[in-house]
Parts: sequence; structure tokens; C-alpha cells
Amino acid sequence: MKIAFCASEAVPFAKTGGLADVAGALPLALEDAGQEAIVIMPGYEVVRRSSFVVRRLKENISYSVIGKNIKVYFIENDKYFGRGGLYGAKSGDYPDNLERFSYYCRRALELLKEINFRADIVHVNDWQTALIPVYLKSVHSQDAFFKDTRTVLTIHNIGYQGLFPREEFPKTGLDWGLFNIDGLEFYGKINILKGGIEFCDIITTVSPTYASQIQTAELGFGLEGVLEKRSARLFGILNGLDYSVWDPAVDKMIAKDYSIRSLGDKYINKEDLQKTCGLRPDKEAMLAGVVTRLAEQKGLDILAPAIGNMCKMGLQLVILGTGDLKYHRLLQKAAKKYPGLISLNLKFDNKLAHRIYAGSDLFLMPSQYEPCGLGQMISLRFGTIPLVFKTGGLADTVNNDNGFVFVKYSRQDLIAGVKIAAAAFRDKTGWRARMERAMRCDFSWENAANAYLKVYEKALSS
Repeated sequence: MKIAFCASEAVPFAKTGGLADVAGALPLALEDAGQEAIVIMPGYEVVRRSSFVVRRLKENISYSVIGKNIKVYFIENDKYFGRGGLYGAKSGDYPDNLERFSYYCRRALELLKEINFRADIVHVNDWQTALIPVYLKSVHSQDAFFKDTRTVLTIHNIGYQGLFPREEFPKTGLDWGLFNIDGLEFYGKINILKGGIEFCDIITTVSPTYASQIQTAELGFGLEGVLEKRSARLFGILNGLDYSVWDPAVDKMIAKDYSIRSLGDKYINKEDLQKTCGLRPDKEAMLAGVVTRLAEQKGLDILAPAIGNMCKMGLQLVILGTGDLKYHRLLQKAAKKYPGLISLNLKFDNKLAHRIYAGSDLFLMPSQYEPCGLGQMISLRFGTIPLVFKTGGLADTVNNDNGFVFVKYSRQDLIAGVKIAAAAFRDKTGWRARMERAMRCDFSWENAANAYLKVYEKALSS
């Protein structure tokens, strides 16, 4: 099967979020499964400034290679992509994003013809690439080159839809006849993601529970009706985790490698984390870790006011991340009030993140909603027990055998969950058994790739 994976970001070249991890890892897993895959992404300034080997294919098209032989093509255009950011600057989104990503989508399809890559599947991701299915079924509907091509659209976070004023519709290059309730019109505006949903052959999202949740008014962000209409073609596939990066048995960023057979060495990492973060070394004190974006979606509205209660229980807490200023201030106030119990790190620090996963006993992830989530998967592999709110991918990966789950989104229920975890922590035999069950969980990309291959077959038979 020939698969063209289209994404607005992909590791190791450009990243702002989890989409980049998927775009970098899933094609590799598909290649390992015997499929022929390529990746097409914008040629951002960050790619040109990187140390990766990038070769020139032709004017405004370059490429690099990942895996055994996966070509990653970069569509270059200084007017659109020769900037510091991917989607915007500190002042907000770039005002010409519709023009930028319309150009990318059109050029990606042209490129497939230029390199004679007759894709069975064009796999697009989020709104930035969602015009590709629209172009294929409108502009290219009579193009023999694409007659056997099918499209799969993955929604990584339905909160981002590509909304633009009606007046900008000509920038898409599409006929005005597609600006209607069954096309790209959404309450008088252009909605690029909606167009992709309407025109693609298969829709996927990044966990089974999230696939159900986005069909509800609570988490559908206005598109629940459109998705419910296409529910027979909507599938939830859990993202994988790159175990070559997240494996305590071979992690060079932590104080001491360990595995399920040497769990005692995990406590060397705990002591190292306590010393590094200015906390009192104490094997018996439960150490809770948080690695997250400091925002309401990530549960900071219930976590921040619960920290005092946790400290009164004797918990130690290490927090790493940046985000909304109001949560910076709330957490700074708490850290000042409970010195020696809270280590607050308002920054991005990959090495410290690894050390938090390795050294913590408990990992807090009380997200309001979480399409998939990687933090809980990482913590499970490191034997650091996750405590999560039952939503999205968290509900699909964490249960009362390998972690702790609270089902009502409130500060009180989060605190109650921490109390239950603290009581379980005092039972050392039971806690070790829970750690072992956590570390045996398998969320490999191989599993995800096999699920995607089944979805691709459904698309081809449509």
C-alpha cells in the first residue's frame, strides 16, 4: 500500500504539539509493517535552520529521509513559510493562515503527480491539511491520476478547526458552490476542518473514547452533528508511544536505568529528583510529578487550588511546564507558601521531564479533556502511577489496575483520588504490584499502525 502522510508538523523537523509526534512515528511504523510511505509538510524556516540533511529535489521542493527509506518532502515558499513560527507569533495566529495552508494543500497534490506517487491513501491531519480531501473530490474529481486514491482525516484536537471570515473563501480556490451547509460553511464562516470531515472517506481520532466524545455537544465544539452524521466512518485509534525514547531501561537522561526486574533502582531516581529540585530526600514521602501545559484544559483549574490540601497530606510535588499567566501566579504563590514541598519549574526542560517520569511515585494528569495524551503512557512505562480524570485517551489507557481514575471533574474528587493513592502507596507490596502492571502496558506504534491499516482497507473498499 502506498500512503502519503500530510501534516503541518512532524518530528524531528518541526513541532508544537502531539501531531508532530504522530507524523514522525506512524510512517515509521507503517514502513516496518511493509508499507510504502512518504511525508509531505511545509518547509518552515526552522527546517532550513536545522542540522538535518536536507537535499534539493527541485525549485521550492526539498526532502530528507527518515527510517529506512521514508522521504519527507518540504514544500517551500518564503512568502508563507519563511517565518519564525509555524502558525503564528506571540501576538496570535498569522492573519494569512488560510492562504498559507490552502497553498500547501494544493501544492501537496501537485507534488504527488510530479514525483509520480500514486497514493492509495492520502492521510491528512487536522485543519491545516483538511482541504486536501476537498480538492480531491472537487478540483481533481476527473483527474485519472487520483481515481483510486482515498483519504483518511485524523482529528487530533477538534478545538482547532480553521475558522475564517466568509470573505476569504476565494483564497481557497474553490467554487462558491462549496460554501454551504454540506460543505465548508459554518454559521456564516469558513470551517476548513468541517470541509475535510464532509469530503474525506474515513475520519479517525486519537482514542476510542474521544471518538465518542466529539459526537456530543459537550466536546464536539459545534461539529458534533456533522460527525454524528458520519459516525459509521469515524474510528478512534489510540496513538502509540515511541519506546525507543521513553524506556527507563535505556534512558540516558535519568540518574539510574531500571526495568521491571530492577524496580529498586527507581528509588535512586527518586532521591536524585528530590535533591535536584530542592526537596527533602525521603523514600517514604509520596512524590507526585506534573509535566504539562499550564492551562485550564489540562486541569489546572482544579489542580492549582488542590495543591494546599496535597501538601497538608505530606506530599512532595514537582511541576514542570509553562502556560497561562494566572496559573503561573497561583503556583508561585503555592510554592512560596509550602517551601520544601513544591518544586515549581516554569520552563520547558526535556531532561527534567525524563527525570520527573523516572523519579516520581505518582503522576498527576487531571485534564478536563484529553484527545489521547502521552504523559500517562510515559508514566506507565516508567512505573510512575498515573492519577487521571476519566476522559478521552486517559479513560482508554488508565484504570484501577494500573493507576487511579476519578470520574467527576472537581477539586474535591481530585483530592479524594490523591488520598486513595496515598493510602495505596503505604502498602508497599500492593504498590509494587501496581507498578509492575503499569510497566507491562503496551501502547506501541506497532499496534496503532495495524489499526490504521485496517482503516485504510475500509477506505479503499468504500
